[in-house]
Amino acid sequence: MAKYEPGPLPTREEVLDFVRNFSGGKVTKRDIARAFGVKGPDKVFLKKLLRELTDDGVLTKDTGHALRPADRLPGVQVVEFAGLDKGGEALVKPVNYEGEGKPPHIILKQKKGKRPGPTMGAGDRALVRLTCVKDEPPVYRASILKILKPAPKSVMGVFHGGPNGGRVHPTDKKNRDEYWVDRDDVMGAEEGELVLAEPVKSNRQIGPKRVRIKERLGDVSDARSISMIAIHSLDIPYEFPPETLKAADAAKPVTLGKRTDLRDTPLITIDPSDARDHDDAIWAEADDDPSNDGGWHAIVAIADVAHYVPNGSALDREAIKRGNSCYFPDRVVPMLPEALSAGLCSLMPGEERACMAVHIWFDKDGKKLRHKFVRGLMKSAGNVSYERAQAALDGTPDDLTAPLLEPVLKPLYGTFRAIMKARAKRQPLELDMPERKIVLDEAGHVAGITIRDRFDAHRIVEELMITANVCAAEELEAHRVPAMYRVHEEPPMDKMESLRDFLGTLDLNLAKGSVMMPRLFNGILNQVKDSPHERLVNEVVLRSQTQAYYSPDNMGHFGLALPRYAHFTSPIRRYADLIVHRGLVRALKLGKDGLTDEQADELSAIGEQISSTERRAMAAERESTDRYLANYLADHVGDEFFGRITGVTRFGLFVSLEPSGGDGLIPISSIGMDFYTHDEAHHRLVGERSGEEFKLGDRIKVRLTEANRFTGGLKLDLIREENDIAGVTSRKQHKKLGARHNRTGGRPARGKKPARKSKKPG
Repeated sequence: MAKYEPGPLPTREEVLDFVRNFSGGKVTKRDIARAFGVKGPDKVFLKKLLRELTDDGVLTKDTGHALRPADRLPGVQVVEFAGLDKGGEALVKPVNYEGEGKPPHIILKQKKGKRPGPTMGAGDRALVRLTCVKDEPPVYRASILKILKPAPKSVMGVFHGGPNGGRVHPTDKKNRDEYWVDRDDVMGAEEGELVLAEPVKSNRQIGPKRVRIKERLGDVSDARSISMIAIHSLDIPYEFPPETLKAADAAKPVTLGKRTDLRDTPLITIDPSDARDHDDAIWAEADDDPSNDGGWHAIVAIADVAHYVPNGSALDREAIKRGNSCYFPDRVVPMLPEALSAGLCSLMPGEERACMAVHIWFDKDGKKLRHKFVRGLMKSAGNVSYERAQAALDGTPDDLTAPLLEPVLKPLYGTFRAIMKARAKRQPLELDMPERKIVLDEAGHVAGITIRDRFDAHRIVEELMITANVCAAEELEAHRVPAMYRVHEEPPMDKMESLRDFLGTLDLNLAKGSVMMPRLFNGILNQVKDSPHERLVNEVVLRSQTQAYYSPDNMGHFGLALPRYAHFTSPIRRYADLIVHRGLVRALKLGKDGLTDEQADELSAIGEQISSTERRAMAAERESTDRYLANYLADHVGDEFFGRITGVTRFGLFVSLEPSGGDGLIPISSIGMDFYTHDEAHHRLVGERSGEEFKLGDRIKVRLTEANRFTGGLKLDLIREENDIAGVTSRKQHKKLGARHNRTGGRPARGKKPARKSKKPG
């Protein structure tokens, strides 16, 4: 093999110039390496150089690791029509512009000739490719890739009626319009009812836009209404096209054929008691190989969704559009129709089901020795809830778990204890973030809010799933088949500096110059274990992490401390897992329904798509939780609560109420009779005259003054003890500050200097 000879390495200026002038669309590290002939060990240098450029604010990263100059707009984005300039050229502006000041000047490029292509007008949106034609100030030219829907086909809102019709107030926080409903278009909607309305063409040039009610959704506090608000506001598809439903209904059970027969292996599913689908089953035994004394053999079997969802089919197109299933307290919006997600792809007890399975062998210390994938036919020996599995392991089995205890549950627990030894050596990030559970009554209203229990039974399943995912990534790499990796990069330098400053306020030290590893954070988390700051430090460490995403480029998984990781274990609810299943079928020649060359070429775009739909689902679930909490707390307006400060901004304090976890805002104007400055580095507000501090993690007493059922927003007032007024101790100072507070509402009077960020100490 020829010895690698290093060539000349590019300078910062050369790399930046290449990125600025790149004409091939998105620029990635691979493009830069190829352009400058960077190979072998020199790629480490290039990675470090690119990180320095991003840390210095010269370059920035978009989704999928595309690089661009920090002062440039992303090359592809959604814009809306913004009118015409003096020369009659069409102008557009970014829909979600996050820069400072006005958006840059963007001229819409119009194609000429017999087929000029799509055009834009008032209210239109489009996906465009931007080309920078001038640097200072920046001017762009936009080429239309796709015209998007000019306006929503429907509006969800709350109806307020009168004798001549009524108005609809949208539930979408971003939609500040108000819509008029004529008397003949009310459809019987009642005052305060949640409705779905559709636009009506009107010649009226002034006044609110017209809509007609097309569906009445009932009481806005009803569980169905709350989840539907989130689903609609984030444009989550919740109705399947007829051809997709037809394809799912036509699916048939598989026969053994060339599959591996696993029907006599007592695989079981362990899920939440309210689980709506069952896509993973597990089993374990002590390894009978004399050379592996004390070792274990486990099987993880996953529903064979690839068999039922052919590449490019109607089912496949709808699955990639949705990207993943979305879960709410009262419903699930599935990625696949119920005939598959709750039927042929759900590993129901006693039913023969197609599966992709991996045999995994561990030594006595939990180190994975080897693995083997098969395409099989299985029959689940039981569906056990986490609670019942844990009770059996704790010595109180029931009718279901008693027959499974010795042959299945105890070997699974033995395997788990071995895996935990290996995990302890690896030291992944050990965040402790309690998960809230919303309990609904039969009428669909919030009956209570609890913290989800965490058992060893949960961790048994989690650790086996993590190992199976690692096996999938390793198998695809070994066969040089493209993979969809689950990527979690290490935290960026700017977030680390902010975290280091914050931890310093608690006399905690995050060492500088060390190789960034999860165990560094674990050391901090261990120091605050069982202390008043435990929850706060866990929250701040979580905020310092990057967001995980899907990509065909392996950048490792920082949080799990793994060099490669792919999602394999939930193909019913995640499209990424379906891609990995297809890759395994192709790699191991297990059928004709494996990953195609065409889809392999599209993995980068697919990764961006499903990363986006995952974020959308998370936002919808978060929004619905906020609305459930607001509905629950609406009957407690005026009540007093204790809470923890979870956010400090220049306009007020965000507080998480105990024990519900509802998050509310205390406006800065109502905090006290002082002028409060925002010390961003130390996450605190400081009274300019009194010196009083409100910092992240402080426990305070508040009064709930408003709970908005529609938006989920909570408004709070700070409760002070008698004679405790903004930390003021002297009557003279109290009187002086009181006069200022009455004049300015707690903020500086007109003409005074505004609230400012304090300088970092030193």
